[in-house]
Amino acid sequence: MLKQQAKLFNRIAAITDLLTVIAAFVLAYHARRLAGGLYDLRDYLWILLCIIPTWFFLMAHFGLYASLRTRPIGQIIASLLKVTVIGGIVTSAIIYFSEPHGFSRGLIGSFLVFSFFLLALDKITVKLCLAYIRRQGYNIRNILIVGTGDKARGFIHLLKQHADWGLKIVGILELDDVSRIGDVYGYNVLGKLADLVEVCKENTVDEVVFCDSKETLPDMEDYLRELEEMGITVRMVLDFYDAPRSRTELSLFHDEVPMLTFYCKAFDAGQLFLKRCLDIVGAVVGLLITAILFPFIAVAIKINSKGPLFFGQQRVRENGRIFKCWKFRSMYFDAEERKKELLHLNEMSGAIFKIKDDPRITPVGKLLRKTSLDELPQFWNVLCGEMSLVGTRPPTPDEVASYQNWHRKRICIKPGITGLWQVSGRNQIQDFDEVVRLDLEYIDRWTLWLDIKILLKTFWVVFARRGSC
Repeated sequence: MLKQQAKLFNRIAAITDLLTVIAAFVLAYHARRLAGGLYDLRDYLWILLCIIPTWFFLMAHFGLYASLRTRPIGQIIASLLKVTVIGGIVTSAIIYFSEPHGFSRGLIGSFLVFSFFLLALDKITVKLCLAYIRRQGYNIRNILIVGTGDKARGFIHLLKQHADWGLKIVGILELDDVSRIGDVYGYNVLGKLADLVEVCKENTVDEVVFCDSKETLPDMEDYLRELEEMGITVRMVLDFYDAPRSRTELSLFHDEVPMLTFYCKAFDAGQLFLKRCLDIVGAVVGLLITAILFPFIAVAIKINSKGPLFFGQQRVRENGRIFKCWKFRSMYFDAEERKKELLHLNEMSGAIFKIKDDPRITPVGKLLRKTSLDELPQFWNVLCGEMSLVGTRPPTPDEVASYQNWHRKRICIKPGITGLWQVSGRNQIQDFDEVVRLDLEYIDRWTLWLDIKILLKTFWVVFARRGSC
């Protein structure tokens, strides 16, 4: 019954969203028409054939048609913002290829604004209304808790904090043999695990939640089978492994095999898509700047020393993949061979090589490095998807070969032209472990806004000429 109700609510939400998107488009048309320059509304309605399926797909993808019962308002707004940004990019691309001339960009911009605010108003209003209804005792799910340990206490405390979720605890079952009189955490003890089926028969129970560790849980197969026959949903608070820094996800592999996954980084598909969009835009701009400066840099390199214009070196990207990282050549052509002679002068502690006043660097190369112009060709690596604008420094295979296990986490993501280490004072940091800690800090707390802040700081570092190699 609850699943059928959820499907009904989803259909109602889909219809409401359809009407909201159409209303947003009509309002955007009339708002833009006040400024003049638009034709009749019928001439623009064809674009709704692109907007509506795009918006519905993205809203489903970002979970806006799943239950919003336990989802914070901030997450809902963030998801709608992703829908608006990605939907705007897709829709604009379709319009450009269909009508590269003569379509109002102001109309699309106005629609995106109206769409975001109207959908946000719709979702938040529905969530707040349902929360109020649940507080009045309607649309409630009755929960039976199995277990009395720390996991059960934490779960109960969470439900107490969010009465608007409409999850009512009808009682608790014990797992151990210790008899408890009265209640536990303010709720009645209805029996022991052996009484599970009878308790479910005697009480109104929609869901049973097992809250205990793997050591105390008995063989659950018989209980799961009986609860399934009774049509009662079963949930388990997982306590199988402790991975406090990992993001955990329980999913079905190929819709068949239940699988618990631990992610060492917090990126999801939507975030990575936005990061890739930023990379493409930045790479295109960077390559245009490179094309403008190329004749001057090329002449300077050729006059100063013999050898090629570009220097390509094997570097390591995510999880050990090898790629060729490109730079304008800033060293003499035999620099790699001379590196062995200079290893004893290395100023860095750990798996990274760096010396002050490196004799392998040409006079022009010093200027290129001071201004970071030698790294301009890496925008090609970014455009090809081998690097990102922001990430961790791409190491050489020799450096990776000497890594400790915890160092390797820094190569679990795509490397970047700039990163947290580069904007934290490269010349002042001489301990490789500190470099790694900054990279891990970036990985663990990554957001798109953090990338933007690092890019802005990078501009300041480059123009102020602070911390460059």
